Amino acid sequence: MGTIHVLDEHLANMIAAGEVVERPASVVKELVENAIDASATTIEIHVEEGGLEMIRIVDNGKGMDREDCQLAFERHATSKISNARDLFRIRTLGFRGEALPSIAAVSRMELTSSTSSSEVGTHLLIEGGQLGTISDKAAVKGTEVCVRSLFFNTPARLKYMKSIATEVGHISDYVNRLALTHPSISFLLTHNGKTLLQTSGDGKLLHVMAAIYGVQVAKLLLPIAGETLDYKWSGFLSKTEVTRANRSYLSTLVNGRYVRSYSINNAIMRGYHTLLPIGRYPIVALQIEMDPSLVDVNVHPAKLEARFSKEDELCSAIEQSVKETLRQGLGIVRPMITQPKAKVVTQVVQPQFDLQITKPDTPQSPLLAASPRLQEWMAKQETPSKQVDVVAHTASIENGTVKETAANYEKLEAAKVETTSHEIVRATLLDQRDKREAFQPHETQIPIQLDIAQAPSPVHPSNEISSEDNSAVAGTEQAPPLLESTNENETDSPVPVMYPVGQVHGTYIVAQNDEGMYLIDQHAAQERIFYEYFMEKLAEEDISSQIMLFPHTVEYTAAEASKLEKRLSLLQSFGLEIEAFGGRTFIVRAHPHWFPEGAELEVIEELIQFVLETGENAQANVVLMREKAAIMMSCKASIKANRFLTHAEMESLLNQLRNTSSPYTCPHGRPIVIHFTGYDLEKMFKRVM
Repeated sequence: MGTIHVLDEHLANMIAAGEVVERPASVVKELVENAIDASATTIEIHVEEGGLEMIRIVDNGKGMDREDCQLAFERHATSKISNARDLFRIRTLGFRGEALPSIAAVSRMELTSSTSSSEVGTHLLIEGGQLGTISDKAAVKGTEVCVRSLFFNTPARLKYMKSIATEVGHISDYVNRLALTHPSISFLLTHNGKTLLQTSGDGKLLHVMAAIYGVQVAKLLLPIAGETLDYKWSGFLSKTEVTRANRSYLSTLVNGRYVRSYSINNAIMRGYHTLLPIGRYPIVALQIEMDPSLVDVNVHPAKLEARFSKEDELCSAIEQSVKETLRQGLGIVRPMITQPKAKVVTQVVQPQFDLQITKPDTPQSPLLAASPRLQEWMAKQETPSKQVDVVAHTASIENGTVKETAANYEKLEAAKVETTSHEIVRATLLDQRDKREAFQPHETQIPIQLDIAQAPSPVHPSNEISSEDNSAVAGTEQAPPLLESTNENETDSPVPVMYPVGQVHGTYIVAQNDEGMYLIDQHAAQERIFYEYFMEKLAEEDISSQIMLFPHTVEYTAAEASKLEKRLSLLQSFGLEIEAFGGRTFIVRAHPHWFPEGAELEVIEELIQFVLETGENAQANVVLMREKAAIMMSCKASIKANRFLTHAEMESLLNQLRNTSSPYTCPHGRPIVIHFTGYDLEKMFKRVM
């Protein structure tokens, strides 16, 4: 007698359950996907004790008659596909027909379904995979599945379940992704009677993300869209000030199905290049649509992975789309100020005003009298009433308080007063700037260098250097000044002109303009300036080097020395004159003249170490190596904390920052500028309630 035999159906179902039903979240996934395939528009998920005690799914989909209810629990029974050709064009979430029998094999299941609210529904009881009673039951159109005592007959699986909080987290995470994938479906998720998620089902992805991540996060999301001949994508991605500690907030949704795609996630992260701090990740929901023949979703037992045709083309297009979206949507960071709770007003009394119109040529406020710009603005107003508003508002600013009638008037005319306030502040700031520039000595407006390696000294009237003297320095082409002052009107920068006021702890520059107050991280600002400068220098084909007075030697292990000998040409392409010096020793005789002064040896050794770590494809990582070198050198060359700057140095730094291509973050992804509007300041000081 042979030793091979066919497993009985019940045992086969329990083995299949080990692949399909990994934990309670797997049960929720399979049942909710069935509801979505049944064209449900409302889905309720009720969970108790992390799903181990009870999982109940209620939908308003097509429902099933009595015959289909019984067939649904047979292995490989499905309505999704009928022949082999359908496997190449799968448009449904489920198709293998293993979910219901696998779940029923390890639980006590109850199913109620009806195809019409006017007809009698079907009620089934199944325990441990064994069909129990079948009866008629009054039911509305749709299906209700209740799973109790999960893994009651497989104690080994039950023993390895995590805590209730962990299991609830997995369930919530997957329901969130299903809600992102299908914003037109209304989802309700509860645990022990507490609502964890509720979406409206209005079809707007942004509303779903607000329900999942919060309204404050939703306000900081950027819409993304794009397409190629084969693919089309849309969704939202977060600005750089909204980050998380892991990749789980990157949601890739393909043809209405959530999949884990390492390559697409990497493409998204490359799009955020140098805009995020190390170890931080954005919030992204990306819906990708394509012809079903271009994707294979049948490569994982839980259908969580997929293979794409033309994957490199897709990833490259998404990376460029993310970069373009961030380039157009990024701006200066603003603090997330908590909004105070609104007060309940039962009755509003309209105050009576007896305002006297003041002629524009006789202002009653010293602030108006001292500001010719404000007088000019008042003269352009159409009605005398607007001029009265200006007088009343400037008087309240000078006194430091707002009178009772003025406060009530502000509530009634909020938009008008806000505009007036901004005009007053703008005119006052411009007048102060004009006075400062009028009485400022000429020498203070000269550009000042901040520890720039090999850069020429600033040109003062008392120490001018001729062009012949400049060309003779070190016998090489001289690097141009990086922080020279520029006219504020010469460049069309996304960063507005900011006027420095002072410093905080020698680390942060305080600046202002008519849009409010700014805090600038001086180290991060100069890092961005140097980074773009070094990237430009490293991209040059002809890199000039300067001979070191004392050549530098480095020594490595035998294995490292063998690798380095094969990759010397890569280092030489960066302007390093390096060669073997016998045994495991190498000698560096020259380096580019624009290496950060005082950190040349450290930069050289880190470049060599990077070449050793890049592996066999070091020659293919030239761009990555250049970028790493630029980031490293910019950090070492920039001014550090606790360095106090003069007013001219701060102004020069801010002007140069405006000339960079991405003045929002340093190369490590940290923000450079934080903006407090006048309204933000008023909110923080409770001047506006």
